[in-house]
This record gives sequence, C-alpha cells and structure tokens, in this order.
Amino acid sequence: MTTIYFVRHAEPNYENHDDMLRELTAKGLRDRELVTDFLQDKRIDVVLSSPYHRSIDTVRHFAEKNALDITVVEDFRERKIDSVWIEDFNAFCRQQWEDFNYKLSDGECLKEVQERNIAAINRVLKEYAGKNIVVGSHGTALSTIINYYDKTFGHAEFNAIKGLMPWIVQFDFEDGECVAIRKYNVFEG
Repeated sequence: MTTIYFVRHAEPNYENHDDMLRELTAKGLRDRELVTDFLQDKRIDVVLSSPYHRSIDTVRHFAEKNALDITVVEDFRERKIDSVWIEDFNAFCRQQWEDFNYKLSDGECLKEVQERNIAAINRVLKEYAGKNIVVGSHGTALSTIINYYDKTFGHAEFNAIKGLMPWIVQFDFEDGECVAIRKYNVFEG
C-alpha cells in the first residue's frame, strides 16, 4: 500500500498577487502546526510539495520537526489562471467546473491541471511505492485530483472546501490503483 496525504496549504496572504511567491499569513503560519500534529503518527517517509511558497511553508514545519527534506515537484503546482488578477474568481471557477476545457488566454483549463497532477502522482507511485508520502498542494489542483478518482466531486464540493485551509486528503493506492479517499478537516481534530 502506498499512501499519499495531500495537504492543501494554510491561509495565504491574498494581498500578494504573485501566485508563486504568495506567503502564509500569521494565522497560516500558526495553522500549519495543525498539519504537523495530524501527520505526526503517520510514519511519513517522504515530503513533496508544489513549488509555490504557501504550499512549501505549510509542510515545512512538519518536515523540519521530523528531519525530512522537502522535494519540489513542479507538476503539483496550482492551476495558472491568467497573467492578470481575476476580480470575479467565483464566476471563473464555476465556468471552469462546468467546462473542464475552459481557460483564459494565458491560463490552464481544469483538464490540463488534472492531467498534469495525475501524471505526477503516477511518477510518485512508481518512485515511492509502499511509502507514506506528504504532498504540499492547493485547493483547485487537489480538487481535480479528487475528481479524477471520484467523479461526484464537482463545483459544489469545491465550493464547500474553499475556506478549509489547511485541509488534508488521504489517498490509498494498491498496485497503482486508488482504493480509498479520506478527507480530514484538521480544525476538527
């Protein structure tokens, strides 16, 4: 069995419009300790992350406490929306969930995000077979992963988790096949 714990990042500073460099807020820095507490007894072997600062910083506390390095995996990055800030993010998200091929001129559609993330998972499953793995992730990227294995996860479910930061989803794999998905709200213990 290979288990991957995807950790959606803690609260980011939305005043910083640079998606790659957006840091955690003071609350986000405190809340990442909830991630550490949750993961502490999971016998984690490997810590991976999206290259975005908020994802790395969310799993960094756990990694440092357990003397584990963080390996950045570019393909676990969040969806690229466009080169400009989107004012009506909710309408844009709804449009993307209604049409997985919808994207702005300089962005990615959800189908592309899903394919990129699933390809990264497949590489991780080969490289770290039989291990317990943590991946620092993002709300949309993680939602497309859940949707790949569970088609009932759509726009309504994405909306329901928008405020959950951090949020952890456990995927169990046997022979490369996802056999279980469990979702954890770390604020509930």
